[in-house]
Amino acid sequence: MLNRVPTPVPAPAEEVPCGTVLLRRGQVASRALHLLSGRVAFGVIEQGVLVHQLGAVEGPFWLESAAAMLGLPHAVDALTESMVTLQTMPLGQFKSYLKKLPEPVHTLMLDLAKAQRQQIEVAVSRLAKDADARFAEWLLRHAEPADAQGTLAVILRDRKRLIAAQLGIAPETLSRVLKQLRDRKLISGGGRVLNLLDPSGLQSLAGI
Repeated sequence: MLNRVPTPVPAPAEEVPCGTVLLRRGQVASRALHLLSGRVAFGVIEQGVLVHQLGAVEGPFWLESAAAMLGLPHAVDALTESMVTLQTMPLGQFKSYLKKLPEPVHTLMLDLAKAQRQQIEVAVSRLAKDADARFAEWLLRHAEPADAQGTLAVILRDRKRLIAAQLGIAPETLSRVLKQLRDRKLISGGGRVLNLLDPSGLQSLAGI
């Protein structure tokens, strides 16, 4: 989500309070933001809450500079986790500054920005799956034969809190998903063993 680039001629700095949304997914980058100090988290914001976090950085750093370099919409949301100090640069000025770099360096930076963008898009697309779909996929990946008839089961070797962290959801959300899958007769069991009653139904839910 970040690329280190040389610092341009300083622009007027501004202070932004904690809890401010600096970037929104889908909005075309119209400026480049240089984080001078403070901490910013990246991920997916829903209803004003950062529900999935992909990372966090502290200044000095350029924020989501791949989008600015490539002229693309932002791939992630950005939220301040502390008071931050920013410098803002119009997109045209930012690109003009980059073009003044030696041609091999400029080309390399564009290639790195494209590769980084692809990685971010893959990460965000995985987060876009709802909790039910992600857990269904997790169950199928961890399934193993439970008997000679080919029944599949999953042994929960980790605490549910750790499993929820792997899925990027809250433990309470995992408990809700477990209940929903049982109600839909897709799984059964409790404790540390879950029986997969309808693997094809789980595949459909997971989108695989």
